[in-house]
Amino acid sequence: MRRYYFDIRDGSQFIRDDEGVELPHVEAAREEATTALSEMAREWVRNRPHHRMAVEVRDDHGPILQASFSFAMKPSRASKAFAGDGNAIVDAD
Repeated sequence: MRRYYFDIRDGSQFIRDDEGVELPHVEAAREEATTALSEMAREWVRNRPHHRMAVEVRDDHGPILQASFSFAMKPSRASKAFAGDGNAIVDAD
């Protein structure tokens, strides 16, 4: 089995995976990256109007693939659901 490393880019922050995990093939690494990215997106985008993150997969020979996620929340012109700073306002009606 080959060892794959899953580095994280969270905005401008980079977290290098120095341990990695042994997986049977590149498709298993792709599935792992997709699952990790979806879990991170669910947790990390709360209360952030804009966010970008990625999981960069590599093996001992170099980069294999990248799974990325970009999130942007923008108020529509007709909406009163946002304050002037783009943050959501909850209407208690």
